[in-house]
Amino acid sequence: MSKYIVKRLLLLPLLLVIFSIFSFVIIQAPPGDYITTYIADLAASGSAIDQAQIDALRERYGLDQPMFVQYLKWMQRLVTGDLGFSLDWQKPIKELIGERIVLTVILGLFTFAFTWLLAIPIGIISAVKQYSFLDYFFTIFNYFGVATPTFMTALILMWIAFSRFGVSVTGLFSPEYIDAPWTMGRVRDLLSHMWLPMIILGLDGTARLARIMRANLLDELKKPYVEMARAKGLSEWKLVLKYPVRLAINPLVSTIGWYLPLIFSGSVIVATVLNLPTIGPMLLRSLISQDMFLAGTIVMIYLFLAIIGTLISDVLLAWLDPRIRME
Repeated sequence: MSKYIVKRLLLLPLLLVIFSIFSFVIIQAPPGDYITTYIADLAASGSAIDQAQIDALRERYGLDQPMFVQYLKWMQRLVTGDLGFSLDWQKPIKELIGERIVLTVILGLFTFAFTWLLAIPIGIISAVKQYSFLDYFFTIFNYFGVATPTFMTALILMWIAFSRFGVSVTGLFSPEYIDAPWTMGRVRDLLSHMWLPMIILGLDGTARLARIMRANLLDELKKPYVEMARAKGLSEWKLVLKYPVRLAINPLVSTIGWYLPLIFSGSVIVATVLNLPTIGPMLLRSLISQDMFLAGTIVMIYLFLAIIGTLISDVLLAWLDPRIRME
């Protein structure tokens, strides 16, 4: 098991380098750059800028150099812990995304826990009680969860909260705590605002994972080893939880690799609708303004989460299923 984990860890640096190259190239694929967008914004507002100033700006931000030189300098800064400078915000990137990453991680962990703690029991009950009232109820719930866009769910809940109770549920803090230092009062205020985005972001994943769990468990319950265990007198719930559930959960564990960065991104549209101070809306703005260093840093964070999520899922699969360890 330890050798298995070490091999996976040794692949991390190589994967990060490969993915960083692809992400940097893709971010720079659209025509123009930040200066082009900046000039267009000035022209739209009726201002102008001469060529000498344009050349000076390109030289200042290193945009006059070839792409591979820009990439190498960007990676050199990342290795030393310097995330670079945001062209759009005119601030160091580390200063920009510091608190946003903390809030994104907190919201992502709450959403991840909510999704798994709800999806697995729903899937188990639906499979064990197939064609019962509970199965039909959860099936309808899952269909609504999968079919309804998360941003629409956010808009509906925002409207209900404001029209029925007269409260605004946008953001993660009350107005008096937005720029306040971290205290116990601010933590309590954060937790009081966390439930709505957690539910909105978790509903879609809960519905999907519950359907997968139900289908896999139904398949396992029809296998001969289950009938053999029943014939030996093992109680139904002990049988279900000890053997079939352990095998049926494997496909869910394997989804952590792509599901983890998806949750931590905070769903860009939902985060924008709810005005959440996460890094999702900042990534959208950086891509629109072609702020390549900020966009590249955020994409690298998502790639790192995807790699870590894949590592976690591999380790959990090897722990849950002895057949994987034997291979």
